[in-house]
Amino acid sequence: MSSNLFDNIKIILIVFIFVALIIPFIKRIAFHIGAIDMPGGRHIHKTPIPKLGGVGIFLGFLLGYMLFCNQTPQMISILIGGIIMLLTGIFDDIKRLPAKVQFVGQIAAALVVVCYGGIIMYDVSAYGIYINFGSLAKPLTVIFIVAIINCMNFIDGLDGLASGIATIFFITISIIIYSMGIYNGLDASLTLIMTGATLGFLLHNFHPAKIFLGNSGSMFLGYMIAVISLLGFKNITITSFVVPVLILAIPILDTLFAILRRLIKKESPTKGDKQHLHHQLLQMTSSQVKSVLIIYAINILFSFASLVYVLGNVKLGQIIYAILFIIIMWFVLTTDILFDRKKLQKEMKEKLIIKKK
Repeated sequence: MSSNLFDNIKIILIVFIFVALIIPFIKRIAFHIGAIDMPGGRHIHKTPIPKLGGVGIFLGFLLGYMLFCNQTPQMISILIGGIIMLLTGIFDDIKRLPAKVQFVGQIAAALVVVCYGGIIMYDVSAYGIYINFGSLAKPLTVIFIVAIINCMNFIDGLDGLASGIATIFFITISIIIYSMGIYNGLDASLTLIMTGATLGFLLHNFHPAKIFLGNSGSMFLGYMIAVISLLGFKNITITSFVVPVLILAIPILDTLFAILRRLIKKESPTKGDKQHLHHQLLQMTSSQVKSVLIIYAINILFSFASLVYVLGNVKLGQIIYAILFIIIMWFVLTTDILFDRKKLQKEMKEKLIIKKK
């Protein structure tokens, strides 16, 4: 990242144009090799849609790396981990891989950046509390990376949703870095590159989507978000664990609710369903565009709260966070995102009848 705003916009534009132009070719490749998302089941689209969107985003990242990043062991580790994540996703896009195999690929990518790149979350600080992880730093960092990868994978359910959330994240981090005047970090360059890549893809992915991210895209985006968050811990642009996590509040909470929902039903946490946040909104609005824009708006508010929190008014940022979490909890209690309300009400009525007898 440069101190010159025009230079930063130039990086975004170059990657944006490249990805926007290359996506039509990737669509043809996806159809040719059978990386296609067919209608039916949990899918809501009506016609076959090509996947492999992650390939376009990765190529944009690769172009940005060659043009704007220095070749360091840390950067090379990020590249190698990204390739592992991309290949795992591509194989899954062509022929569905078992969850365990995907999980192995995610751990392998995380281990590369942790063990070879030395990108490790040694400690965190939030609200005046400081925690040093000591010998647990490396395994906790791997868990963090894998968790964020799966959060982005879980949220990828509507046209433009995951790619839009990722774009909001990258833009927010870029604004924080630029506003703090820290231009030399690797996270600064990567956020600009990834902003251009996701915007270029979103041009083809917003409803009606002409191409999907596929697991190649959702997992690669999660991987890059996690890596950039970890890089940010090493300088004052992102002062604690709180900021990047709260910018991602929607996908993180949606993943948490999905796991709890499935455990309550005594199902596997990896089992898919149609009760995610975006599915609940889709039932309420009957519109993909409205549902996605609502989630964008909430995500932008979390990003705004993060900007306020980091760049000046900590208390105001905390108040906005609290209000947003209250709204989300209200949404949880008034929808079936956590449990089937009708089934629960029926069971409660049956218990009351039994007690009266």
